[in-house]
Amino acid sequence: MNFRRNVFVNTALAVCQVLLLVPFMRSDSLAASGSPAGARNATDPQSTQTHPQAQPPEAKGRAAATLKYRDELVYIVADQFEQSGTTYMLHGDAQIDFRDYVLYADEISYNSNSGEATATGHVKLQGGEYNVHMEASRAEYNITDATGKFYDVHGTTGLKLGSRRAILTSSNPFTFSGKVVDKVGPNRFVVHHGSVTSCELPHPKWTFTAERINFDIGGLAKLHHSTFRLRSVPVLYLPFAEHPVEQLGRQSGFLIPSFGQSSVKGTIFGDSYFWAINRSMDATLGLEYFSKRGFAQHANFRALTSDNSHITATYFGVIDRGLGPTHIDQGGEDVKIQAEQYFPQNVRAVANVEYLSSYLFRVAFAENFQTAVNSEVKSDVFASRNDNGYALGILAQRYQNFQSTNNGDSFSILHVPSIDASSVDRPLFGTPLLYGFDVAATGLSRRSPTFSSANLVARLDAHPRLALPVFLRGWTFRPGVAVRDTFYTQHKTPETAFAIGSTINDALNRKDFEGELEVRPPRLEKIYQKGIFGKALKHTIEPSMTYHYVSGVNNFLGVIRFDSTDIVSDTNEVEYGLTNRIYVKPRNQKCENNDPDAPCSRVPTELLTWEVAQKYFIDPYFGGALVPGVRNVLQTTVEFSGIAFLTETRVLSPVTSRLHIRTSQHTDLQWLFDYDPKKGRINASDVFLDYHVGPYFFGGNHALLHAPGEVFLSSPTPTVEKFNQFRLTAGFGHPSRRGISLAGNVGYDLNLTSLQYTAVQTSYNWDCCGLNFEYRRFVLGPVRNESQYRFAFSLANIGTFGNLRRQERVF
Repeated sequence: MNFRRNVFVNTALAVCQVLLLVPFMRSDSLAASGSPAGARNATDPQSTQTHPQAQPPEAKGRAAATLKYRDELVYIVADQFEQSGTTYMLHGDAQIDFRDYVLYADEISYNSNSGEATATGHVKLQGGEYNVHMEASRAEYNITDATGKFYDVHGTTGLKLGSRRAILTSSNPFTFSGKVVDKVGPNRFVVHHGSVTSCELPHPKWTFTAERINFDIGGLAKLHHSTFRLRSVPVLYLPFAEHPVEQLGRQSGFLIPSFGQSSVKGTIFGDSYFWAINRSMDATLGLEYFSKRGFAQHANFRALTSDNSHITATYFGVIDRGLGPTHIDQGGEDVKIQAEQYFPQNVRAVANVEYLSSYLFRVAFAENFQTAVNSEVKSDVFASRNDNGYALGILAQRYQNFQSTNNGDSFSILHVPSIDASSVDRPLFGTPLLYGFDVAATGLSRRSPTFSSANLVARLDAHPRLALPVFLRGWTFRPGVAVRDTFYTQHKTPETAFAIGSTINDALNRKDFEGELEVRPPRLEKIYQKGIFGKALKHTIEPSMTYHYVSGVNNFLGVIRFDSTDIVSDTNEVEYGLTNRIYVKPRNQKCENNDPDAPCSRVPTELLTWEVAQKYFIDPYFGGALVPGVRNVLQTTVEFSGIAFLTETRVLSPVTSRLHIRTSQHTDLQWLFDYDPKKGRINASDVFLDYHVGPYFFGGNHALLHAPGEVFLSSPTPTVEKFNQFRLTAGFGHPSRRGISLAGNVGYDLNLTSLQYTAVQTSYNWDCCGLNFEYRRFVLGPVRNESQYRFAFSLANIGTFGNLRRQERVF
């Protein structure tokens, strides 16, 4: 037995030694796709770095061998092959796997010593870090260096090709072709007499053809003497151009030129330069030429200073030659800076600064209606620290409002600086009492055509408060008291209620006492099990009442109006209201796991909310603050309604109604209105509707307003201003949707029976490019009556040609 055991062991060792000396032969089926090992880094074979090794391919019924190159394995498979020294001749569906590339061909001659391979007939090279796939008629390729020359090539990167479909492995897929392609490195190629595109083959929508194209995967393709073609039609010749290849980062360079047409500006042509300063900072500088007006300049700077901090600055200006026979200069500048920065110890700093040279410039040259009609310019810079319910902040603020497009017809209010300390309501020494406070020291200034304060008016304001919430059998009572002391270094003559008149450089001290009682009865509710459409309903009614009393403000007309702090007046009033809510709960709604006992089962949603409120003024004169015949703006009315309805003494305020209906995720309806029972009319009504389902959407808004108007130089008594306007938006699709999309909007003034603006936009997108057209019209009084024709032609991974910017589209 021992003899037989020794013979068996010795024989097995001898066989193993022979197998190590002879190329390994096996008979397995080769997979139809011949997949490589996956994405791996291929480096110089002379390097001491260990390379990831490909897996041996399946080769059932075919000849296969495992070779070595510098301690790395090379797998070869073919229907049959011949060996002559270090040269292997592979015949029929030949395949060579090394590192992360696989070479396929009908015939391959391979030298295992030098790594050189000559492939003919249906040549394919697949693999690499970026999933390179090249097909050629023949190739001379060095397996170990990953370099070579390919003829009659079609290739792609960023696509993993399978038996049924291609899988996108990059956000920037890239396709190239050429008579000759030199692979000069693992990820570096030179294409001779070829083309590149991002479109699907075999019929790309657009291509760049060139005599020579150098590209690095993960970098840029540099095209020399290139021609841009739509289908096969040449459109544009470029002596030099660049195209990203698997490049997600940003590159400095000139952007695609913009081009457009306007009835007022004429032919528009311009270009911009993009500067990628570093990974977290970039800038764009551009210039546009208006054939009828002059030159426009724009600039944009962006920077991320930390993970949650940023700064953005924009500039837009026009050097105007003038409009009409008198050459009215409407040029100007608009500068905006937005920044946010977080510091240790819960300190946050924010800047939102804007400078506008004139309102005439904005109306004449703003690219959207909302910006063109906005007469306000706001600038705020503040820093604050919040800790455990206490807040400390410093603020610098400038508010400017243009009353018309006439030069100098505006007023401005300045806060420099303002130091504020405040707190939320918190328990007082562990008792049920709640306390809070607001304290501020502010430097102020106001300028208008009819009134100007001192360059700096100091204001000190202290407002402590105390409250005691009480809960009794479902009732909630919240009595509270507060005092306020406000000191001014300057005040005005009290002849009128408006900022018209002269100032008096004497101190003014305003003091008041405030009392409040808020009462909330128990909520009334009822559940309707039958409901509607298979859904149970729940209806709740929430009544509320608040009594508010302020006394001691006997110098209201002498206070200069800077902000809401200065419109505090005496009042003795009661506010009462009802809030109706309707909830729906589907009877058969289930969770995703079909567990009826899960917390998400049968979750109710709020279908309708309707709030109705009114005020009863016990003191209709507000302690002498009310001036009949003019528009009175008091804190008690501002907090209740956005309409200044006080032009005379009254006991009842208008009734405010706030209705919100949301029947599903696809619909949203709001109706806000104020009804004045004394005048028997609706002071304000605002209806908003939004509906969207699938690619279709519709939105509408109607605004009706009867309110006291502004005070003009010719008459200090306000006229009644009436507004009756509507806006409509409708369409289907999306700018990035395949196929056609269409949308439009319109704004119409029913009082003036005139169109204010309209826009119609259509787009059609293919797999690698898109075309957008838009007609836009502005009718803004005598300043602007303009028709614009704009378009944009977008190329995937390249850019957009035209003047239709993304942020100004209808969609």
